[in-house]
Amino acid sequence: MNLGASGNLARQILQGLPVEQFISADEAWVAELAKAGRTVDAGQRYATGRLALIVPKNSALPLAQGLAAVVRAMKGGDKFAIANPALAPYGVAAVEAMQRAGVGPLPAGQKVLGDNIGQATQFVATGAAQAGITALALAQAPEIASSLKVLPLTADLHAPLHQRMVLLKGAGAAAANWHRFLLSPPAQAVFVRHGYALPQ
Repeated sequence: MNLGASGNLARQILQGLPVEQFISADEAWVAELAKAGRTVDAGQRYATGRLALIVPKNSALPLAQGLAAVVRAMKGGDKFAIANPALAPYGVAAVEAMQRAGVGPLPAGQKVLGDNIGQATQFVATGAAQAGITALALAQAPEIASSLKVLPLTADLHAPLHQRMVLLKGAGAAAANWHRFLLSPPAQAVFVRHGYALPQ
């Protein structure tokens, strides 16, 4: 299993990385692989991602007042972490959410970009950044939830984060069975329980 930003992984697959299934937070990369003839079909949406505003557990920032209030309350040297919008769909959605919430562009020295959503989340969980935007599902993960305070952001702050998976040509029976399971009602219930919305 390889974990990373959707764009990075898709580029590696295009360059010959031998995988049987691609599970992407950005369905545009699945379309790229399909266009390149690497997939068995166009794939299927398995979930819709949601965003969350996060601060470290001991933060005094006014999380309950929302995104604009948190950014306004940050001091000059404080850092705000998001995934790199050039690499990760959650970074694109974070920028969009900040714009729709009325937060102007952050000063260059205040914004910290993670290579992927996991790295952006770690910046906040470790205190390297004083606030950030991440995937709600990641913020609720048991191994990280204890170090964060979390405010789910409303879906109207950004375009939907449609997540899509696809089997690659040559995928074996085990990958096909896993693929089918991830689309089943029991698996969908797990996605919802862990912070995703059902696919639209």
